[in-house]
Amino acid sequence: MNCPRAFVRQIPAVKAKQKSTLTLTTPLRVQWRLQCARTFQKHQKRWYANPADEPGFKSVVDLPSRLVSADRKHGPGIIILALMPLTAFALGCWQVHRLNWKADLIARFEDRLIRDPLTLPPQIDPTAIKEFDYRRILATGTYRHDQEMLIGPRIHEGENGYLVVTPLERPNGASTILVCRGWIKKDFKDQRTREAGLPRGEVTVEGLLREPFKKNLFTPDNNPGIDEWYFPDVAQMAKMTGAQPVWVEETLVGDFLEEQRREAKGIPIGRSPEVHLRNNHAQYIFTWYTLSLATAVMLWMVVKKKRSITSQRVRQNREW
Repeated sequence: MNCPRAFVRQIPAVKAKQKSTLTLTTPLRVQWRLQCARTFQKHQKRWYANPADEPGFKSVVDLPSRLVSADRKHGPGIIILALMPLTAFALGCWQVHRLNWKADLIARFEDRLIRDPLTLPPQIDPTAIKEFDYRRILATGTYRHDQEMLIGPRIHEGENGYLVVTPLERPNGASTILVCRGWIKKDFKDQRTREAGLPRGEVTVEGLLREPFKKNLFTPDNNPGIDEWYFPDVAQMAKMTGAQPVWVEETLVGDFLEEQRREAKGIPIGRSPEVHLRNNHAQYIFTWYTLSLATAVMLWMVVKKKRSITSQRVRQNREW
């Protein structure tokens, strides 16, 4: 039975001896098929060279690539992963400190708001303004509408407009100060369209004494030559108008009907006597601590992870 043909020739002989059996039994049929398959594979020719037959052939197990780490369980990336939870935790602690600082600052400003208005002295020390930031004040004088400056564009309740800044000339040799009177619509940019918003004679202004602002990185520079102001540069405005670098924001108690009347006539709408400071540090604390916990769990999973099968085989092959 070395050849399947010889095996097939013996089938009639089997039928002659056992005439009662009409077909081959199942085990005999399976054995015949296996014998044919082995014979076919034995005589099959290979039409391409097998790299394993070469004398100098070395398998990937003998020379593993750098992607397979057999000596170390973890690569240099584990150091970065270990630093991430520590860094996030430190930033979370820093935000806790910032939250306490911002809460104390808001409490200090709100305490100044509930005090009675303070009358401004004839001459003001600009270096002392920081100690009176958000302090309610009273100032009497005459508006210099000929030196009015518009800062904008500014959005208020979805409308585009400007902030009106007018020097207030105080009597009896007192210094001139800058008063931010409030917001007007862009349709009233020309003074001739808002006569009701240009009070004449002596007026008394109640507002908040504010510390000079700092320019935002994304805000363009002012162009005083063509009367374009994008942010309140108190020092520059004071130099142009001959006033002291003192910034006062006129306040208006929240009244919807009064705001509508002022908006329709072009009268500046003053700010509300409230502390407008953003305090998002609690959200930052949650974000950083959550990130610290998540990266710590990832680090633990990576450290506890077993070696891959390929890495184990390479390590065993080297030891062998």
